[in-house]
Amino acid sequence: MSLPVLTISPEVQTALSSNQGIVALESTIITHGMPYPQNRDTAMGVEQAVRDSGAIPATIAILDGQIMVGLDEEQLETLARSSNAMKLSRADLAMALARKAMGSTTVAATMIIAHLAGIKVFATGGIGGVHQGAELSFDVSADLQELSRTPVSVICAGAKAILDIPKTLEVLETLGVPVLAYGQDEVPAFWSRSSGLAAPLRADKVSEIVDFLQARDSLQISGGVLVTNPVPAEAEIPQAEMQTFIAQAIEESQAAGISGKAVTPWLLGRIVEITEGRSLVTNQALIINNARLAAELAVALSQR
Repeated sequence: MSLPVLTISPEVQTALSSNQGIVALESTIITHGMPYPQNRDTAMGVEQAVRDSGAIPATIAILDGQIMVGLDEEQLETLARSSNAMKLSRADLAMALARKAMGSTTVAATMIIAHLAGIKVFATGGIGGVHQGAELSFDVSADLQELSRTPVSVICAGAKAILDIPKTLEVLETLGVPVLAYGQDEVPAFWSRSSGLAAPLRADKVSEIVDFLQARDSLQISGGVLVTNPVPAEAEIPQAEMQTFIAQAIEESQAAGISGKAVTPWLLGRIVEITEGRSLVTNQALIINNARLAAELAVALSQR
């Protein structure tokens, strides 16, 4: 079979042709990260945050086996209401195309498609990483390997706090992935501004990130860059409080026999219930905050 080419929306194609700043956006947060209609509303809010900061949003997904780079409102609504969308990473992205299926893209899959489309900056909520107990389960997200090989700058609020963040940082270091904390000395912990872990690198201005990226290019260093952006202070749930909720959710997931790709969405959903919606509000705030920073970076890179 002949694989489909990228289906790039007219708006994104125009932005590519005119060297405008573009921000890639994942779609797993729509299908597996939040309930309807909060997932749709958050996705639309994230796209608007990108526009308000001067860049063009490019939400990425697979619809009817076609790679879509930039969704219209109808397509976004379809994705938000879906209950059977495949959750796609590097290993199974091609299967969604072969089956002409609907699928949402994880960090890894979004990076692959963004790079194919020529988009250099990607905003997400939090990356995947090393799961707690990975020394027994070997459950490590493909996002980490993708960051080491695909040249896209990823803006996030750190690794999802349900993960083992120290081990995630160790793996990223081993893979040679730069981890920058934006405006602070610690890497953030998704819902919380503080993780208690020192950031390997720090940047206080978008121009500093641009300088860093250009220096890497001059050295011909391959792979991506991770920029961790703390959730706004008014929206955070402090780490000590959050850890109690996470521990309860993980214990319940293990008792329920949840495993594999189902773990992260199950835990995120259960934590929304345990926190009575607080974690969802924080999640919405951090992804919009990341979208703004990503848009500023995309615009700055286009101007250089």
